[in-house]
Amino acid sequence: MPHTVKIISISPVTHNVNRYRVEKPKGFTFAPGQATDLSINQPDWKDKKNPFTFTSLNTDPYLEFTIKSYADSEEGVTNHLSQLKPGDEFIISDAWGAIEYKGEGYFIAGGAGITPFIAILRQLYKDGKIGDNKVFFSNKTSEDIILADELKLMLGDKAIFTTTDDKNKPGDHRRIDADFLKSEVDDFKKHFYVCGPDPMVKEISETLEILGAKADSVVFER
Repeated sequence: MPHTVKIISISPVTHNVNRYRVEKPKGFTFAPGQATDLSINQPDWKDKKNPFTFTSLNTDPYLEFTIKSYADSEEGVTNHLSQLKPGDEFIISDAWGAIEYKGEGYFIAGGAGITPFIAILRQLYKDGKIGDNKVFFSNKTSEDIILADELKLMLGDKAIFTTTDDKNKPGDHRRIDADFLKSEVDDFKKHFYVCGPDPMVKEISETLEILGAKADSVVFER
């Protein structure tokens, strides 16, 4: 069932990522990690649906999305999103399953691939259940890291950021490959959650299989 919701606020998270908070329809529920099909309620855009995960918690009085804008994206949807203002409207579907938390393990993300994990980690942190979960988060530069401060607050040194194009700056510049995983993973029998660009998800999933692990992968929000 579609719901038309008004944008309450838009705020920057990084140079090309915005946080959108919108009205929450009465009785609307979702589980951390779930997504919705979202379109912009304007004549030329309402039929262009894209999947986005909720980054708010189910108990919040609003719905929140953390969305990266791509100037060259298909049909220009994310680019157009960045031009919207409070008061504009989205059309969203009921929530549907994307990635589901199945137990402690390793969250591996590239770029905007962190977004399906945000609500899961926020809920675990709120419930005091972060435990021994770890996040490996790869970006091109430090300016691209989404919610770096919050991830560090929630996970401390269990949040490892790598920046592959920042080699002239201090920091960790490793690719998340077999050598990285063998160095950073203590237990390959734990759960692995992988989200990011299609080639990255494919490569990491295949590498994990070789190393004796199985990845729960999701491949949207580039």
